[in-house]
Amino acid sequence: MNFTQMHERLRLELLRRIQRGTLSVSLLARQTGLGQPHLSSFLHNRRRLSLPAMDRILAAQLLAAQDLLPASPAENLSGETERDSVPVVSHAVALFEPYVRPSAVQSMLHLPAGVLRSLHARPPRPRHAWQRFVAVRIPSSDAMAMEPMVMPEALVLLDRHYTSLISYEPSRPSVYAVRHGAHLRLRFLDFQLNRLVLRPLSIAFPVELLEIPPGESPAGLIAGRVARILNAV
Repeated sequence: MNFTQMHERLRLELLRRIQRGTLSVSLLARQTGLGQPHLSSFLHNRRRLSLPAMDRILAAQLLAAQDLLPASPAENLSGETERDSVPVVSHAVALFEPYVRPSAVQSMLHLPAGVLRSLHARPPRPRHAWQRFVAVRIPSSDAMAMEPMVMPEALVLLDRHYTSLISYEPSRPSVYAVRHGAHLRLRFLDFQLNRLVLRPLSIAFPVELLEIPPGESPAGLIAGRVARILNAV
């Protein structure tokens, strides 16, 4: 990767953080000492940053140069992969990050050969460029609503290229990871009257209704389909 490519990846990463509401131009200016007009021109792709300026932004945003590298040379933009290992990441990364930075990988989930290639996808257009598979750990408080299917501390494989509400297998409903603030919840889903209906497995937990924000689609609130559940033993 050359300097121009790293420069562009940094710009896109900062724009994603601004869109998520975790960063603003004024905050970045205070963190780095760089002028707001200078930063705004960079974010709108009207000027480039110097190396010292890039270093200041990386330090302020707790990024390392390797975080701007592609996740793996085996991952291409179609999301196809030849690997049988999947990064275990935080809920926030699974929900919001198109590609997984090396520093965001908590561990690796190793799967039997051929598992990933056997899964088919239904990605909406914005997801075509996303790294397809990630895994997350489900804490006890989040697992209870889906017990005994999902047990505390289970590892769950998510297919982020499958956000369609058409069940993966017609004979049984699919389980999805759904955005709930900065975390995700595992639920069966329906769509009614511009709301996602979140249905737990356990009758001890209520059905929830999730309003679709203006300008968003139901797929925008879905991190992905649960493709595999590995319960702790």
